[in-house]
Amino acid sequence: MALHRDIFWIGRQWAVTGAGIQAVDQRLRGALDIDTARLWDDGLIHDRRAKAGVNVEDFDKAVTVARDRFPQMPAAELLIAQLKALGAIEASPAASCVMPEMRLRAEGKLARFLPQWRVRR
Repeated sequence: MALHRDIFWIGRQWAVTGAGIQAVDQRLRGALDIDTARLWDDGLIHDRRAKAGVNVEDFDKAVTVARDRFPQMPAAELLIAQLKALGAIEASPAASCVMPEMRLRAEGKLARFLPQWRVRR
């Protein structure tokens, strides 16, 4: 899995991104990555730390930075925060239900040179 586009800290072997802690080496294909929802799972942290080839100092620094960046939240709030970060839901509390006024903006132009359009639902 490629590194998330939001990179907050990067070390020699580990990076803190919007997805949590990710290994910089992409040949591992995300096998050692830790999601933001599991940053506070001490068993998982100790398991990843005990793996062969892990730079312990770099990993500990990544865990510290990630836990400062993503404080422990209840599961529902964490899910909403992740969906907002990914852009899956709007950040505003409620969207307006009023349909926007439709206007034709093609006056004086040839139809064959106008871009195609589709109705989005």
